[in-house]
Amino acid sequence: MSSNINVLQVIPRLGYGGAETGCYDIAHYLPENNCKSFIVTSGGELTKFIDKKKVRLIKLPVHSKNPLLIFVNAIILVGIILFFNISIVHARSRAPAWSCLLATKLTRRKFVTTFHGTYNFSGKLKKFYNSVMVRSDLVIAGSNFIFSHVKENYSQFLNHKKKFLVIFRGINVDYFDSSTKLENEEKKLLQKWEINKEKKIILMPGRLTSWKGQELFIEAINLVKKELGYEAFHVVILGSDQGRDLFKKKLIRLTEQYRLTNQIKFIDHCKDMSLAYKVSDIIVSASIEPEAFGRVAVEAQSMEKLIIASNIGGSNETIINGKTGILFESGDANSLGKKIIQALTMDETSIKLIGKDGRKNVIKKFNVEKMCFSTYSEYKRLLN
Repeated sequence: MSSNINVLQVIPRLGYGGAETGCYDIAHYLPENNCKSFIVTSGGELTKFIDKKKVRLIKLPVHSKNPLLIFVNAIILVGIILFFNISIVHARSRAPAWSCLLATKLTRRKFVTTFHGTYNFSGKLKKFYNSVMVRSDLVIAGSNFIFSHVKENYSQFLNHKKKFLVIFRGINVDYFDSSTKLENEEKKLLQKWEINKEKKIILMPGRLTSWKGQELFIEAINLVKKELGYEAFHVVILGSDQGRDLFKKKLIRLTEQYRLTNQIKFIDHCKDMSLAYKVSDIIVSASIEPEAFGRVAVEAQSMEKLIIASNIGGSNETIINGKTGILFESGDANSLGKKIIQALTMDETSIKLIGKDGRKNVIKKFNVEKMCFSTYSEYKRLLN
């Protein structure tokens, strides 16, 4: 049966986000199981890493929300489905999902969607637009949090005869492995960041956007500095502003206001995120809105690092509070500050134990191999 499965995944762009890396991982997993793998996307940084011998890449403007272009994409997808004898079409975002829905209806092929986030809606029209993600033969939620969100908000669109389940996102635990990093690599990165490793490093990764909680984090750091009374640690805020110049300027002004410019460094990009985790001592995820999954928390655990995260969304599922990481009260700078002080003053034995338990947790539940196998198994069930 597996040799007859031809899977087409459709995603707006192949960047470095959770949806994109999941698409990339599954695309390369399928050929190892004698399936043919196809991706339709408009482009993106990850496209240059696709193994063209394993995965057929087709470029279409599927990132567009223009209704006319969505329709044109659907007609082109019909041709792709028929020409390559596609068995399953898997959409990972709303605009391309509408194209895929129409194309699979016309070709009578199986349609799969993955609900990657809590897509905002302020009215009935936007909710209807979002509802395409639950109009498939198989609906996958990336976490229990997303599963509950979909049931609560889209139950009127769900067909209870169709399958709806959770498949946790996974990360590459071989890449996010602290034992694979060399000491000279760490030294080079610290030199690039202009940081001397005589103090602990607190790292906050993630794109610069208000809901990721960078402002809250800076406020918490200010409280920690007041409590400890001296510059006891370095802070790195790692992430691109993606064109949000005003927000980044706001963050810089906040560091100046709190007189933290000597302590906080803003780094736009790091091409080796596992190395960024390795040189750091404490990782913080301070999102003020729920993360659908929260890759930072999982990647930090895989790297055996102490993670402090807000107690909402996916972090509640990926972190065992007090055992594999620490949760703080979401939106509360005082709560985050106290947890950072707790982490800074924790003995090394306890920190190492949390790190070991964190990696075990990720290998058991959030390994990319498990995600790929579960998705592939559902594809087979769907066709059977």
